[in-house]
Amino acid sequence: MSTKDFIEKDFYKVLGVPKDATEAEIKKAYRKLAREFHPDANKGNVRAEERFKEISEANDVLGDPKKRKEYDEARALFGNGGFRPGPGAGGGSFNFDLGDLFGGQAGGQQAGGFGGGLGDVFGGLFNRGGAGATRTQPRRGQDIESEVTLSFTEAIEGATVPLRMSSQAPCKACSGTGDKNGTPRVCPTCVGTGQVARGSGGGFSLTDPCPDCKGRGLIAEEPCEICKGSGRAKSSRTMQVRIPAGVSDGQRIRLRGKGAPGERGGPAGDLYVVVHVGAHPVFGRKGDNLTVTVPVTYPEAALGGEIRVPTLGGPPVTLKLPPGTPNGRTMRARGKGAVRKDGSRGDLLVTVEVSVPKDVSGKARDALEAYREATADDDPRAELFQAAKGA
Repeated sequence: MSTKDFIEKDFYKVLGVPKDATEAEIKKAYRKLAREFHPDANKGNVRAEERFKEISEANDVLGDPKKRKEYDEARALFGNGGFRPGPGAGGGSFNFDLGDLFGGQAGGQQAGGFGGGLGDVFGGLFNRGGAGATRTQPRRGQDIESEVTLSFTEAIEGATVPLRMSSQAPCKACSGTGDKNGTPRVCPTCVGTGQVARGSGGGFSLTDPCPDCKGRGLIAEEPCEICKGSGRAKSSRTMQVRIPAGVSDGQRIRLRGKGAPGERGGPAGDLYVVVHVGAHPVFGRKGDNLTVTVPVTYPEAALGGEIRVPTLGGPPVTLKLPPGTPNGRTMRARGKGAVRKDGSRGDLLVTVEVSVPKDVSGKARDALEAYREATADDDPRAELFQAAKGA
């Protein structure tokens, strides 16, 4: 992402959240939009694919506290590409000390050195090394996003799954140099820094990746036939990834340092795994709690009794029905739900459903007829009609 894009794009607007949104609100907005515009759900829809990229880009910045802080501070300093003077500035002049702005002592350090303070922000955004910059700066590898589908039980209990990933890695044929003979030359345009300055007004300049060397700082004399001089080639690998217990559908897991390898000794990027969870024929889920609907007979509901309830991956539990249990009542079996982050478990919510037999004959029918006669004076709809008349 270029410096211009980083400052001018409104990532909060992309995700539809306010600037003071919490991490949880940002995560929730991203998940909702990602499901809506994911390429798998919008086959052949180019606009949806572009929108998904915008959403992922916004989440990559706002979902990382450090990147979000840099982004907010940069946008606070810069307007539409230029520096915004403070309220005390007049006539186009600035009423601040460059030494104070960039963390240096007055007259004792050049602004370009970024010796702390807001210089750390600019260093993070623009990759400028100031006085310590070299021509062979390491480059961080790209982040990779992958998806995995788990069964309902695997999501609750956790699972280790193989993930086959394709990413850009240093080309093995040229050892990542991009040159067939392994002897690239320094780019004359950016003098090996990989960046070129772009004027923005107000006496400041921003940096963009060098268009000639594509930000590498090196140009191949004889481009490698495999990577075409880029120094990067497609690489495939299979990893065993541990998905923690208790993950939910749509959750995005970050694995630091498991993304694409870096260049020139740079750190690897991160791997983001989006989890999809299949349905279960018996159990459902509400947050950390599991749900199940259990049929009971009319005598059990009316007279009370004990019922056995299945649990996910464990032995059944026995619950006591109080006499007169109504249809749809929910009871709780504690500690039989999904695993929480702290290792404890949620509960199993058991909803009672009174089962009415389709065919009744013999003694059962005689008993029901006797019951009907014994309760003929009890009209369960009397209060209903009374309330209807009074309304």
